[in-house]
Amino acid sequence: MRSTSIAGCSILSGGCEGVAPVLIYALAALAEIGGCFAFWAWLRNGQSPAWALPGVASLVLFAWLLTLIPAEAAGRAYATYGGIYIVASLIWMWAVEKAAPDRWDVIGAAVCLLGAGIILYAPRGV
Repeated sequence: MRSTSIAGCSILSGGCEGVAPVLIYALAALAEIGGCFAFWAWLRNGQSPAWALPGVASLVLFAWLLTLIPAEAAGRAYATYGGIYIVASLIWMWAVEKAAPDRWDVIGAAVCLLGAGIILYAPRGV
């Protein structure tokens, strides 16, 4: 079976050559937060149920993007993503919802990002 790719990222077999994992994680976070916010807008803010359609598409994109992370185990890819997701969520809150993070948000996000960095860049097999 021939694998199709977009910008060096294999659609069927996963993997992205020449793309930094941090960029993939950032795009995944944007897709997940956008997808979840579509449901929030519909179910909590009274927007049209039509918001669910792009929300689902965005969540599918999110799931596909995580399969492109070069990790030996899905759990490691997800764990690293968690720290990046927290930071991206606070940026979303600030930029889209116009609610500035407080110092505890920033401290907590920094701790999570440090943990994500350790998981992502730790020398394996040492």
